[in-house]
Amino acid sequence: MNKHNKKSAEDNYTILRHDVERRLTEFKNEDQAHIYIGMATCGLASGAMDVKTAFEEGLKEYGVNADIVPVGCVGHCYAEPLVIVAKPGFPPILYNEVTPGKAKLLTRAFLGGEDPLFEYMLGAMEENDMVPWVMEFPRFNHEKKVIMGQSGLIDPHDIKQYIEKGGYEALSKALGSEPEKNLSEVLESGLRGRGGAGFLTGRKWQFVHDADGENKTVICNADEGDPGAYMDRTILESNPHQVIEGMAIAAYTVGANRAIFYIRAEYPLAVKIITQAIEQAKELGLLGKGILGTDFDLEIDVFQGSGAFVCGEETALIQSIQGSRGMPQLRPPYPAQKGLWNQPTLINNVKTMASIPPIIMNGAEWYRKIGTDNSPGTAIFSVVGNIVHAGLVEIPTGVTLRSLIFDICGGIPEQKKFKAVQIGGPSGGCLPEEFLDTPIDFDSLTQAGAMMGSGGMVVMDENSCMVDVAKFFLDFTQKESCGKCTFCRIGTKHLLDILDRITRGEGREGDIDLLESLSMDIKNGSLCGLGKTAPNPVLTTIRYFRDEYEAHIKEKRCPAMMCRELIAYYIDLDKCARGCDACVGSCPTDAIFTTSNRKKGIDQTLCVKCGECVSACPPEYDAVRKVSPPNLAPIIERPKEDKND
Repeated sequence: MNKHNKKSAEDNYTILRHDVERRLTEFKNEDQAHIYIGMATCGLASGAMDVKTAFEEGLKEYGVNADIVPVGCVGHCYAEPLVIVAKPGFPPILYNEVTPGKAKLLTRAFLGGEDPLFEYMLGAMEENDMVPWVMEFPRFNHEKKVIMGQSGLIDPHDIKQYIEKGGYEALSKALGSEPEKNLSEVLESGLRGRGGAGFLTGRKWQFVHDADGENKTVICNADEGDPGAYMDRTILESNPHQVIEGMAIAAYTVGANRAIFYIRAEYPLAVKIITQAIEQAKELGLLGKGILGTDFDLEIDVFQGSGAFVCGEETALIQSIQGSRGMPQLRPPYPAQKGLWNQPTLINNVKTMASIPPIIMNGAEWYRKIGTDNSPGTAIFSVVGNIVHAGLVEIPTGVTLRSLIFDICGGIPEQKKFKAVQIGGPSGGCLPEEFLDTPIDFDSLTQAGAMMGSGGMVVMDENSCMVDVAKFFLDFTQKESCGKCTFCRIGTKHLLDILDRITRGEGREGDIDLLESLSMDIKNGSLCGLGKTAPNPVLTTIRYFRDEYEAHIKEKRCPAMMCRELIAYYIDLDKCARGCDACVGSCPTDAIFTTSNRKKGIDQTLCVKCGECVSACPPEYDAVRKVSPPNLAPIIERPKEDKND
């Protein structure tokens, strides 16, 4: 790039930004209120569209002038639908679990009057600790928003709002520098790939930059398939342009003129928003030919994957794009040397791409001050399971599991005890309470037997059966195996069969040793990361919860009383109330009958162990009991006349 082009990139961006800000100012009314409605997938699933309609009707009904802005997700997924109301004279206030009825009330009382209805705001949930503005919420004191800084605050459908916040300035800065300078910045930042492997991003860029090839390609891997994980989807739905900007900087740096978004088709909203964002960027000269007046060209296409978990692996993803079955390939050669159509290919995760603009704008030294020395920066997790405040969090690496689970996400519901956390996706490890003070970074989690992974985290309470948990995750990876490797295809099936026997009370002496031995064979004999890490849930649950395996095998007992074949329900006659039929109507198989003294009993031959009777029994009686092993349940004979009926 010549000196003229270097200067023109920054000059043209300045002109573009001033034009955008001028046009936005023309439409802005400082006396007008703004209603920001979270309409990412989590918000829509909770009823955000109905809330938006209610606000529109309310504004018309009460004659209120306000602007409705659809935005993405701020991370508080447990409290959706979320609405931020910014009214002149008041701080922006975040309201949680907004219903159409609440929307009408807010329109009348607050937007049309002076009553903010504080009882509906998110801060009111925290022991009346009034926190009107979302960014002042105590949870965010522990977070560091680098990737999700604008998520939930700007309209992902409007590129102008992203530019107004400084969007694409990093691209103009990158285009005003030699590619080698940008590469050096990324190398010095220490950014590690956020897709799971944690490979140094700058080093991968270096390989592609140095590789010979005229048709290099950059691919953004958005094939997110971990159970309970939705980080990448939410970023694409909330702030797509930050990811696009990162891809453009990466393409310029490594010498590519083509880029591809690989997104699973199960993310229709993300696909729609990304496609729209690409077109908007083209219209403003931020993609396409001669970007920002330079000689750099870049075309970005969207490729929809079919949802195979294994296509998250780089070589399988490439095979999928090329029209073949998504199956991992032997490496070397690595994609950086011979990737898509045998040309050098750079593949980075959504979160990795979104980290690039802040690094280019603020510098490697700034980024290295965040997180730990070996894992600098932030990490985004989707925290689900037995947790009070499920949702997305972005934290500096080095924050402990205890702080994330209890300080940020509110701990375990119903005052139950913490039992384990499964971190790293379906191939991650299950860590017990003794590891709660483990720092969240690539090296510490690997040492503990888990992995950072792409950011999925499942929290389990005292009622979780760890043998059943291992079976659940192994069932997922076994079904998602591409079948190429014998050890993965057949080995995971054998592991699953053994675990299934154990949870049915048919475990045998030596099963634990067999599980461990077979797991190591699968890890050593598999080609890709899916097979190599699939046994992790089995190995870590045996390592930290061996006593539960032994109870299942030797005593035919499930300590957590979760394995259906190893439990039974019965009714405590001393507590059962005469004439109360609450449990009778709840039983789907008519297993509950009335005894001769008008109390209730359970016919064990008909009971399917659904647990509905437990929920139906009035708390003041608390008469239904669950036991393991099932042969400890008192057997009460059904009256003969009832049998005859």
